[in-house]
Amino acid sequence: MQEEDHKRITGHKQKLTGCKMKNSNPWYLLLLYFGILSSCSEVRKTEIIWDNYGVPHIYAGSFTDMYRAFGYAHMNNHANLILRLYGEARGKAAEYWGKDYLLSDRKMLLFDIPGIALSNYSEMKPEYRSYLDAFVDGINEYASENPAEIDDNLRCVLPVNPTDVLSHTIRVIYLEFIAAEDIYASFSLPQPGSNAVAIAPSRSASKNAMLITNTHLPWSGFYTWFEAHLNCNGFMAYGISLVGTAPLSMAFNNDLGWAFTVNPIDLSDRYELNLKDNGYLLDDEIIPFDRRTVAIKIRQEDGSLKEEMSEFRSSKHGPVAGMIGQKAYSVRIAGMYNAGIFEQFHRMSAAKDLMEFESAMKMLQIPMFNIIYADRGGNIMYLFNGNVPVRDSGDFRFWKGTVDGTKSSLIWTDTHGYEDLPKVINPSSGFVTNCNDAPWTCTEPMVLDRVDFPAYMTSGGTFLRPQRAVNMIKADPSITFKELIDYKHDTKMEAAERFLDDLLAAVEKHPDPKAVEAAGILDSWDRKTECGSRGAVLFASWWDMVGSDMFAVQWSADRPNSTPNGLNDPAKAVGLLKKAADDVIQKYGSMDVKWGDVYRFRIKDIDLPANGGPGDYGIFRTVNFAPGPDNKKYAVHGETYVAVTEFGEKVRAEVILGYGNATQPGNRHIGDQLKLLSEKRLRPALLTRDEVMKNKKQIKRFR
Repeated sequence: MQEEDHKRITGHKQKLTGCKMKNSNPWYLLLLYFGILSSCSEVRKTEIIWDNYGVPHIYAGSFTDMYRAFGYAHMNNHANLILRLYGEARGKAAEYWGKDYLLSDRKMLLFDIPGIALSNYSEMKPEYRSYLDAFVDGINEYASENPAEIDDNLRCVLPVNPTDVLSHTIRVIYLEFIAAEDIYASFSLPQPGSNAVAIAPSRSASKNAMLITNTHLPWSGFYTWFEAHLNCNGFMAYGISLVGTAPLSMAFNNDLGWAFTVNPIDLSDRYELNLKDNGYLLDDEIIPFDRRTVAIKIRQEDGSLKEEMSEFRSSKHGPVAGMIGQKAYSVRIAGMYNAGIFEQFHRMSAAKDLMEFESAMKMLQIPMFNIIYADRGGNIMYLFNGNVPVRDSGDFRFWKGTVDGTKSSLIWTDTHGYEDLPKVINPSSGFVTNCNDAPWTCTEPMVLDRVDFPAYMTSGGTFLRPQRAVNMIKADPSITFKELIDYKHDTKMEAAERFLDDLLAAVEKHPDPKAVEAAGILDSWDRKTECGSRGAVLFASWWDMVGSDMFAVQWSADRPNSTPNGLNDPAKAVGLLKKAADDVIQKYGSMDVKWGDVYRFRIKDIDLPANGGPGDYGIFRTVNFAPGPDNKKYAVHGETYVAVTEFGEKVRAEVILGYGNATQPGNRHIGDQLKLLSEKRLRPALLTRDEVMKNKKQIKRFR
């Protein structure tokens, strides 16, 4: 959508003027004069102050000014990435950059992402629409002021308009988080995830509630986080947004904070349709497809444009994502027309207590995510949030599979209300936690009973990483702020805690020279994945070959955090250990190679030893790695943003954004926090203006 469309959507190009006074009421002026309201010196000019880690601290006199500056700050740190993502979300990437983007365009147009964005924009309340308009004005203002910072092949995306931001947001949340499994049923990537923990005063040494926010997403593209600090006449929120999205997604303020984890929720269903006579069968009737033909322009190598006509089909179930023989597959996604996502996020950031926060959550405009919450009043909460469809039958496994598309009774239309969702507020245990597991194990002893909820609501069971979280926290009745940070950095393998002793006993029972040598290394290993840990690589190699069929005791809801355990075939376990030892020696020359010699943190020319590892090993400090040269493995996913926050008389937090707060070429903050990540160090969040000014590196003042 080009400039004329932008003007049509926004009505006019807003001229935002910092602290220009819009209220001419004489009583307002008198109160302001005597300093009863915020003084004009505090809000006269909108400012962005970037600190020494590239975090923008924004001070503004109105929310429109604040979001205008936020859009500008996004571009300062991520301009080229943002424009690339907006071009993709428009469904015009092939027109801009060639045939490699054709599949991406088809996906955007199949689900009519630009059309949904336009509809949602028109449904937004005027107040929040004005904030989004201001965010876009800031983006375009940066591009106008800094043309040399924009790659030549990305300028075609300018000017940005509000529906670009919404299209990008819808694309990421619905097509990448929610429906990716159904759209790409045969394509596997590391699953987005996170850790979160809230500690109540009863388990806190300071008697203040505390919160761990810890996201695990890929380290690139639309999953990139942007850390920021927003201030506006009493409003303060510090946190992160996905790059190119307008509100903060996870944040804390002076009174409360929240974290997200990806929940095991089914909001997207893949229906198998039987084709017949150019239509599909539904309740034994032949139903014609809805068809749209769209012209997609594709840029050729010589710069010319070639036009290709693409037909998109939809059934009563949803858009047809694929056809094989006499079968078609439609995908139905809940919540795509939620027009209040921006409003809900803003209200969450502005909330002062649990009542106001829950009022925002009841909007249910954010379609998924577990939410872990803590506040200055000492409240903690777990919420299984989302637009869960109301279904007549079937359990979670049924709906996660391919659904029979011949029965109209399986096409859902409504979603559950807030009162139906699993939630726990202020449990007697004094903590709630979630590591992408089901609601039932969010605390111990368990409060929620799965039988009280529909069988399709979510999954059952848990796995080793969330068990690690619960087992750490429940063992400590009085947790200090420093101890909570230490728990966040915990690199122990719960798999080793659970199975290593059984493996060592198996070697004693079935001795073999190589297995005995390997057992000696594992016996002296600290069971951690620190940079210098010796034995971790060997155990990981063994664990990768162990299947659940080797567990003597399978997972049990009666013992959710101590099962599975035991080995039912000790001889086989020893044989796998010998194989693992041979493999490690062949790859690295020694069975006791250091973890950090194999697993690495690398961004461009920065290459450092890593700690932590895949959640499949039961490691709370979760990092996923991809193979690189010399059999080394390099972090590509996990341990992105971390915030450990304490809600005392004054809020305090320590934070990190592992890969740095910028992607823009030449920006010095690309990878500048990687050393902190390798050393397991956080940095203080700068929350007062004095702290910010002492660490300032760059200031932008708006007229």
